Amino acid sequence: MAEQTPAPASTELWVERTGTRLYTGRSSRGAEVLIGSESVEGAFTPGELLKIALAACSGMSSDFPLSRRLGDDYDATIRVSGAADRENEVYPQLDEVLELDLSELDAEARQRLVALVERSIDKVCTVGRTLKAGAKVTLTITGE
Repeated sequence: MAEQTPAPASTELWVERTGTRLYTGRSSRGAEVLIGSESVEGAFTPGELLKIALAACSGMSSDFPLSRRLGDDYDATIRVSGAADRENEVYPQLDEVLELDLSELDAEARQRLVALVERSIDKVCTVGRTLKAGAKVTLTITGE
């Protein structure tokens, strides 16, 4: 029987309040991000982080097929937008635009690559899949 490698420990995530409507998001891997209101210079709002997570997930999900076809050093920018519905406090629609240089591909090759990238993102982008499916969110409040 082959020896199995233990699953990596899950990364712990948390935010700490550092001021009025100002938090620092942290991970057990040492990453940090400043989170605050739109008026706080240098900070992301929670909604902006949601959008960035979606764009980054799409980029990472498409990285392998794109690098295989365009080379490891291809450039990509993924823009993401979506206005909040403040009456209901939701983002009813998020729009992504993946910008690539496909000028060296003929029309048929472009079409095939775009279809492959769309399938890859639909299949493995956990953030996008979660947003599309909806997720149950629970909150537990503790105190002494």
